[in-house]
Amino acid sequence: MLVVSSLLLLALGVCLGSSGLQSLPSIAVDALAQQIVWDIRLPRTAGAWAAGALLGLAGAVAQGLFRNPLADPYLLGSAAGASLGVCMALALMGGASAAAPWLLTLGTTGAAFLGATAAVLLTLALARGVHHTLRLLLAGVVVGVVLGAANSLVLMVQPQLMQAMQGFMLGSTALVGWGPCMLMLGTWCICMVSAWALSPVLDGLSLGEHTALSLGLPVAPMRIALVLVLALATATAVAHTGLIAFVGLAAPHLVRAMVRSGHAYLVLLSSLMGGVLLLAADLLARSLLAPEELPVGVLTAVLGGGYLLWLMRQQTPVRAGVKA
Repeated sequence: MLVVSSLLLLALGVCLGSSGLQSLPSIAVDALAQQIVWDIRLPRTAGAWAAGALLGLAGAVAQGLFRNPLADPYLLGSAAGASLGVCMALALMGGASAAAPWLLTLGTTGAAFLGATAAVLLTLALARGVHHTLRLLLAGVVVGVVLGAANSLVLMVQPQLMQAMQGFMLGSTALVGWGPCMLMLGTWCICMVSAWALSPVLDGLSLGEHTALSLGLPVAPMRIALVLVLALATATAVAHTGLIAFVGLAAPHLVRAMVRSGHAYLVLLSSLMGGVLLLAADLLARSLLAPEELPVGVLTAVLGGGYLLWLMRQQTPVRAGVKA
């Protein structure tokens, strides 16, 4: 179902433009339409699927690693680090002419990736490794709050950056070309193979850390590898599409609501579900106010948040027979 949905949405994304929905035969006979499809629509559509797949994979790994259904890919501070990296890069580009050449080479995408990576490394340093899950979780929350405050401070000092930062904060796939698309797809393949190989430790951790150790699983090194997979998938997606909320959190919940499986298939299905969710949200963002576009992060936040609220209400136990 998820593979078929991805292919159908991919075909729809190729046909959907600012002028409305075009048929494939009309595109095939129009040279300009073919160029638009090949250079703009196709890489953007495939890139949206790849970014969603990375976030869905990272969300499944995070929830299994922390044994917390509310864990999301940004839990280690990567989102706040990426935002601060982009904000600092924009501030230096506007204020330091000597630093502009290498900053232009790095670009906001590179700054976001470096910021997200630095935030994860800072979280690991504060948590003194990955041996204690609770300490790692708390360190990620602290790093996210501190770097978020630093980002707000930079924007307060240079308020002219707020409009440029708004696009990154709300998330967008509009600028994804073939290069970023191929990079995200390659990273997804690496992270998917790694997460599949490391799925036994996630199954063991779901039974408790002591149980995982009693099963003979090398928990400490495999946990480090899982953190690296989580950080790489999240940083790559955030660097190219900005902060897109709820995809990594909602995708594993949607999969669990449909099927029961071990973490090997859960990670794979959550990744496919994340790709479908973000691609569908991107198509909706293109078409709702065409030819204008909505930020895709706004739609994922509204739809994902509404779904999780509905899910919480459905799972709230009702105490029958209790009278006031």
